[in-house]
Amino acid sequence: MLNVLMHICCANCSIYPIMILRENHFNFKCLWFNPNIHPFSEYRERLSSLQFLQKLWDIKVDYIDYYGLIDFTRAVSGSEDTRCEYCYQCRLEETAKNAKNQSFDAFSTSLLVSPYQKFDKIIEIGKDLEKKYNIKFYWEDFRKGFYKGKKISKELGLYQQKYCGCIYSEMDRFRKKVI
Repeated sequence: MLNVLMHICCANCSIYPIMILRENHFNFKCLWFNPNIHPFSEYRERLSSLQFLQKLWDIKVDYIDYYGLIDFTRAVSGSEDTRCEYCYQCRLEETAKNAKNQSFDAFSTSLLVSPYQKFDKIIEIGKDLEKKYNIKFYWEDFRKGFYKGKKISKELGLYQQKYCGCIYSEMDRFRKKVI
């Protein structure tokens, strides 16, 4: 049985991967670390939604409750076109370090469920971190369950976010409607 620490980007995206890990009888714990989510009200909504799901489904979750607006924007300022790569890197690296320190067999991420994410880039970064920290990056193409997870999320009454997470994705999402 594989012992996995799975990064959670949000409650909605975690639903299908958690279902699969349970179906496959994996031993797993989740990790909340999302310094990319902005503004603060959005960060709190997503955090609260995961806490609600945690209680509802009896999920083990570690929380690194860090609202990282300043660090995140400084890191991607001037490199906004590659902000997603930085975002994946910082969250997966934190997950890999925590997985290694807690003696997990592997680490993963719920980001792998979203058809809106750069799936191949996530895999590439995960594999690089696998080598760097000498801990397996468990990946699976969870995208086939994205809409199933979204449907369950709505049925559970979870918060439904409207954009990926960072202030730039929020701008991209809503600017399209104005222009």
